[in-house]
Amino acid sequence: MAKNSMFLYGKNSVLERLNANPQSIKRIFVQENFDSPEIMKIIKSSSIPFKYVTENDLIRIKRAERLQGIVAEANKFTYTPFKELLYRPSEKPLTFIFLDSINDPHNLGSIIRILACFGGFAVVLHKHGSCEVNETVLHVASGGENFIHVSMVTNLSAALREAKDAGYWVVGTVVEGGEDLNKVSLPFPLCLVLGSEGKGIRHGLHKQLDLKVSLPMSGAPLSFNVAMACAIFSYEIAKQRTQ
Repeated sequence: MAKNSMFLYGKNSVLERLNANPQSIKRIFVQENFDSPEIMKIIKSSSIPFKYVTENDLIRIKRAERLQGIVAEANKFTYTPFKELLYRPSEKPLTFIFLDSINDPHNLGSIIRILACFGGFAVVLHKHGSCEVNETVLHVASGGENFIHVSMVTNLSAALREAKDAGYWVVGTVVEGGEDLNKVSLPFPLCLVLGSEGKGIRHGLHKQLDLKVSLPMSGAPLSFNVAMACAIFSYEIAKQRTQ
């Protein structure tokens, strides 16, 4: 596989890409007993080269679980420049989710899928402190990457300062000591900073925060993983944006 390519695998990932951006797909490998008339109809109507292969051949092409009988070679994922999203002409500014030191591709993929479901969000990653959008991320995202933008910046703190200069508020999530999410009125336009599960938001970013918020939890002394926390926070953000 060429360096400028990556594999999509699983029915949802391939189907959503076929619907959203078929031009990004170079070729598709389909298992001999693959059963999805909808996907095959789109492949043929889009004139995308495809080849029937055995199950063993498909596994040799992409070694992963849950291939679901289909693998697509597509263009490498493209990040959207942060400035382009920050200053885009729109009546409704995006809500930015800054991910500080998120290294688990499964968490990143889940976050992309969650934010795609709510809409109106974009993800900002730290180039030197987060995992990239790789094949595992895209598989877990189940096509969500087609509906939200992802930026990668070299300095999260500098990007937050630029967002504040553009009129954004910066809210950080903390396990304890923040404003109760159920009671706080979130400021918009908004950048929400989510830290890693082990260390939270790095100390150097705290000086950029205008507000800290916490999830009230009265149950076991545990914590949500970052993807679950993102789902709760983004639900509240989406709700308050419409009020």
